[in-house]
Amino acid sequence: MINSVSGMESKGLSVHKGWWEKFHTKLSAQMKTLLFEQGWLFYLVGFLLGRAVILSVVSPFAIGFLAAVWLIHRDKAPKVMLSILAGTLSFSLMHSAFITLAMITFVFLAGIFKHVQKQQILIPLFVFVSTAAPRLFIYSIWGQLSSYEWMLLLVEGVLGTVLVLIFMQSIPLLSPQRFKPTLKNEEIVCLIILLASILTGTIGWEVYNASIEQIFSRYFVLLLAFVGGAAIGSTVGVVAGLILSLANVANLYQMSLLAFSGLLGGLLKEGNKIGVSIGLLVGTFLVAIYADVAGIIPSITETTIAIGLFMLTPSSWIKQLSRYVPGTEEHTNEQEQYLQKVRNVTAKRVEQFSDVFEALSKSFSAAEELKEDTLANRRETDYFLSQVTEKTCQSCFMKERCWQQQFDKTYSLMEHLKDDLEEGIEPNRKTLHAFENHCVKSKKVLDAMNEEISFFEANKKLKKQVMESKRFVSDQLQGVSEVMDDFANEILKERQHHEIQEMQIINTLKNMGIVLEKLDIYRLEKGNIDIEMTVSFYDYRGEGPKLIAPVLSDILNEMIIVKNEEVSPFPNGYCQLVFGSAKEYVVDTGIANAAKGGGIVSGDSYRTIELGEGKYAMAISDGMGNGRRASEESEETLRLLQQILQTGIPESVAIKSINSILSLRTTDEMYATLDLAVINLHNAFVRFLKIGSTPSLIKRGEEIINVEASNLPMGIIQEFDVEIVGEQLKSGDILIMMSDGILDGPKHIDNTDAWLKRKVRDMKTDDPQEMADLILEEVVRTGGAIDDDMTVVVAKVTKNSPQWTSIPMNAAYAEAAQ
Repeated sequence: MINSVSGMESKGLSVHKGWWEKFHTKLSAQMKTLLFEQGWLFYLVGFLLGRAVILSVVSPFAIGFLAAVWLIHRDKAPKVMLSILAGTLSFSLMHSAFITLAMITFVFLAGIFKHVQKQQILIPLFVFVSTAAPRLFIYSIWGQLSSYEWMLLLVEGVLGTVLVLIFMQSIPLLSPQRFKPTLKNEEIVCLIILLASILTGTIGWEVYNASIEQIFSRYFVLLLAFVGGAAIGSTVGVVAGLILSLANVANLYQMSLLAFSGLLGGLLKEGNKIGVSIGLLVGTFLVAIYADVAGIIPSITETTIAIGLFMLTPSSWIKQLSRYVPGTEEHTNEQEQYLQKVRNVTAKRVEQFSDVFEALSKSFSAAEELKEDTLANRRETDYFLSQVTEKTCQSCFMKERCWQQQFDKTYSLMEHLKDDLEEGIEPNRKTLHAFENHCVKSKKVLDAMNEEISFFEANKKLKKQVMESKRFVSDQLQGVSEVMDDFANEILKERQHHEIQEMQIINTLKNMGIVLEKLDIYRLEKGNIDIEMTVSFYDYRGEGPKLIAPVLSDILNEMIIVKNEEVSPFPNGYCQLVFGSAKEYVVDTGIANAAKGGGIVSGDSYRTIELGEGKYAMAISDGMGNGRRASEESEETLRLLQQILQTGIPESVAIKSINSILSLRTTDEMYATLDLAVINLHNAFVRFLKIGSTPSLIKRGEEIINVEASNLPMGIIQEFDVEIVGEQLKSGDILIMMSDGILDGPKHIDNTDAWLKRKVRDMKTDDPQEMADLILEEVVRTGGAIDDDMTVVVAKVTKNSPQWTSIPMNAAYAEAAQ
C-alpha cells in the first residue's frame, strides 16, 4: 500500500513537472517573440532611458541610445523615438523639451550626412552636437551660462559621445540570435553599463518603501555573480553602484554594498543560489549598518525581493546566459560542442574524399581484371585475322567457300598459325600442310600474317603497359584513400569509456596523494595508448615520468612514458600531461661515407627517418656515376621517399611512385638505386626494399645473415614489381647497409662478400658509429684507393629500458576497493 501511494505521488510529481516545463517553454517562446522579434525590448529600454538623469540635470542616455539604434536597427528608430518621448514626459516637461530638441537635431544631422561613408565615425560627433546645442539654447533662454553650466554642458556632450560607443557594443547583445559564441570582457562591461543606465530610469519608483532600481541592481549582481563568479559579480556591483550614485547622491554607499555583495556572492557560488543569496544578505547587513542604521529595514526589503526574483529565475535562463560568459562550465561545453561540430564536418569531408579516391582506385583495378579475360583474347584474335584477310582474302575468288561454307575450319587453321607465330616458332608442319591444302593463296596469307604479327605484338605490349599503368595508378589512389581515411579517424579521436581502468587510475593516484583534476582516456590499444590528464601540484618535480607513468605502466601492463607535459609556472598550478606507449625497441645508428677520390661531393645519399606509428626508416641511394649530378639524383630520390613515407602511404606504393616520377621527368639516362629498411619499433620486424642495391648484413652474435633482393634500379623502366624481404630482428642485432662502392672497393679479393662478413664477425665493438668507421677504413685500406662513392649505415636494435621502473599498485588498489 505504501509503495502504491509513493508511486502515485512520484507519478503526480512527474506530471506536475512536465506541465511546468511545457508552460515555461511556451512562456519563453512568447516572451522571445514579443520582446525581440517585435522589438518591445528596445521600446521599453528607450522609455526608461528617456527618464534617466544624473547629477540632477545631465541626461546623455537617450540620445546615445537613439544614435546606436539608428546605426544598428534603423527600422526601429521611429518607434524608439516615440518611446523616449513618452519616458521624458513622465519625468518633466523641461526634460521632455530638451530631449525633443536633441532628437530633432540628431535626426537632422544624420539625414543630411546619410550618404557619407563610414557614418559610424560621424555619429558620435552628431551626438555631441545634438546634446550640447539644445542645452546651450535652453541655458541661453534662461540666462544661465555660468562656468558651472558650461562644465555640465561639456560633460553631457562627452558622456553622450562615450555612451554611443558603449551602446553600439551593447545593443547587438540584446538580440539572442546575434550573440557571439563568447562575450569579451569589454562587451560584458558595456552590457552592465547599459543595464545600470536603464535602472537609472526607474529612480523614484518604490514598492513598500523599496526602490525599484535597488531591487533590480541587486538582482543583476546576484545573477551575474552566480554565473561569472567573484570577478564578474564585483564588476557589476561597482559599475551599477557608480551610475546609480551619480543619479542619486544619497545612493553613494550602495556602490560599496553592491561591489562587496557581488564579490562575496561570487566566492560562495559553489553553494548554488543559496550561497550567492547569503553573500548578498551579509553584504547588505554590514554596509547598511555602517552607512545608515535607519535604512536597514528598506535595504533588507530590497535585498529580500531581489533574492526572491533570483530564486524564481528559471535555471534554463541562467544556463543560456552562462553559455556566453568565459570560464563557465556551460561556455566550455558550448565551445567543445562547436569544436566537435567542426571536427565532424572536417572528418566527413575527408571521408568523402577518401571514398572518391577509393572509387577511382576500384575503377582502374576493374579494367585490370579484364586483362586475362578469354573474351578479350578472342577479340584480339578476331582483329588480327580481320587485318590479314583484308589484305589477302577480300580479292580471292575462293572467299565464299572459305569464310561462308567452311568458316570454322578456316578460322581454326589461321588461329593455330597465329599462335605459333606469336610464340616466335615455326608453324606446325601438320597445320601448315593442312592450311596449304585448304587455301589457294597460302603463301600470301603467311606473308601477311608475318607482317601483321609485329604490329599485333606492339599493340599487345602497349595494352599491357596501359594495364600496368592503370594498376599503378590504382595502387596510388588506394594508398591515398587509406591515408585520408586514417586521417579522418584521427580527427574524430574521441574520449573512450574505460570504467575499470579509470577507477584504477583515479583511486591509485588519490592514494598516492596526487590531486587529479581531469582524466581523458582516448585509446588503450596495445602499443598505441593515448591518455591525457590534468594534475595539480604545489611544486612540480617531475612526478609525471617518475611516479604517474610507472603507475600507469603497471595498471595497463605496458611501458608508458610522458609524451608531452605543460607545467604551470606558478605554485599549486595545473599541469597538463600526455601519456603514450613507449617504443619496445630503440635504434642507435652510425654512418660513414666517402666520395670518389677523396672528393667533397658524393653521389651517395642517405637518410634516417623517424616515421609515425612507431616506425624507423633508413635509406641509401646511389645515383648513376659520381659527382654533383649523381648526388642531385640520389638526394632527390630520398627527398621524395621521405615526403611520401611521412604521409603514411605504404612503402611499396611510395617506391613505385618515386620510380614513376624519375622515369617520366627526364629523357636522360639517369637512374638511382635505393636501399630501404623500415623497422617496426614495437616488434623489431624489419622490411627491406632493395632497388638495384647491394645486399645488407645482420650481425647476431657470431652469426651473419645476408639479406638481398633482385630489383632493377629506379628510373630505368616505368612499371615494375617491388620485391619486399622481411626479417625478424632481436635485441642486440646489428643491421649493416652499404652502397656498391663498399663491395667493389677491394679489387684483389675474389670473394668480397665472404671477406666482408669475416671482417664484421671479427669486430670486437658493437657501437654502430665505430663499426661504420671500421668498415669504411678496412675497405679503403684494402683497396688502396677510393674508386667509387662509399656509404655505410649501421644500426643497432636494442630492447627499450625505461628510465623509471613500473610501480606495482594493483594490489594496493584491490585492497582499497574491497
